[in-house]
Amino acid sequence: MSSSIGIGVPVPKMLPMTGTWTLPFAAYLLFLSNRIVYYRLKHEKFIGDRIPIESLKEEDDPLTLSTRAHANFIENVPLAFILAAVAELNGGNRKGLNYAMGALLVLRIAHAEFGIMAKDGMGSGRPVGFYGTQGLLAGLAAYGTYLVKGYWGY
Repeated sequence: MSSSIGIGVPVPKMLPMTGTWTLPFAAYLLFLSNRIVYYRLKHEKFIGDRIPIESLKEEDDPLTLSTRAHANFIENVPLAFILAAVAELNGGNRKGLNYAMGALLVLRIAHAEFGIMAKDGMGSGRPVGFYGTQGLLAGLAAYGTYLVKGYWGY
């Protein structure tokens, strides 16, 4: 599993586990982004994140909820990718890291689709996704630190 660069020097693939998860996470981010564009075009609201109350048929503002779902994804996923990459580069168990990234994707989808996008933005997926993501981030950070404990003399 290596490729050649320059004059034919073989270089191993450094982050295959992290690279594996770029497509599903990017696809879901594109979905979240396009949902915002859909509501902007539908309600002709090109700046800001609130649809005027008088133009809403339902009580929840779908543009605001979609914007929050997108922002929450952007706030958490990049840090998780960094933490997973650090663990992978330091010899972390790729199978375990794959499970962690799969769980993160499920948690982020639960948070957005079954939490924020639910009635009043307070579906049961919201706390599950939030606390699950926070636990996963803490776990990845702790695992990455554990992998380099020898550097600190432990």
